[in-house]
Amino acid sequence: MKIAIFGGSFDPIHIAHETIVRTALKNLDLDRIIVIPTYLNPFKKDFLFEPEIRFEFLKKVFQDDSRIFVSDYEIKQKKLSYTYETIRYIKSLLNPSKIYFIIGEDNLKSLHKWHNIDELKNNLEFVVAKRAGYNLSNNEFKSFDINIDISSTLLRDKLDLSYIPDIIKDDVKKELEKLKKGKF
Repeated sequence: MKIAIFGGSFDPIHIAHETIVRTALKNLDLDRIIVIPTYLNPFKKDFLFEPEIRFEFLKKVFQDDSRIFVSDYEIKQKKLSYTYETIRYIKSLLNPSKIYFIIGEDNLKSLHKWHNIDELKNNLEFVVAKRAGYNLSNNEFKSFDINIDISSTLLRDKLDLSYIPDIIKDDVKKELEKLKKGKF
């Protein structure tokens, strides 16, 4: 079984995330892609949407394709999760013949800081989703272009919903309203 893993905060999921998953399915020889939202990203201090809400958003966005599985493994840990731990878990569970790990091009600059990066490089193949505004990738990794210039950080800062997948746009609006009420 050949799988790809796409992890991240997805806080919130946006159309670039969706495009990355669907492009990976077209460009890589995969049996399954596993989307794994973090409980808390090791490089971040907090999140906008609770992990369980982000998980539900992801499930709704990808419900139309049985090859896409949204995992709550890291969310259930209720702590910082490191990729090498998740890869160990998935390997023990599925015993895949090939693991691709998809990262956005913006993450290349911090890849050397990932815990147990050598173990990761020995157990999987990184695939870079190229992004508008970045030119960090090299020939070390497989890559594909998505060229959508958006980030979850920008969405959170501006609360711009135009990049949110239509299927969850109303859900995101409702959750934002709850957050606003809770802060005032």
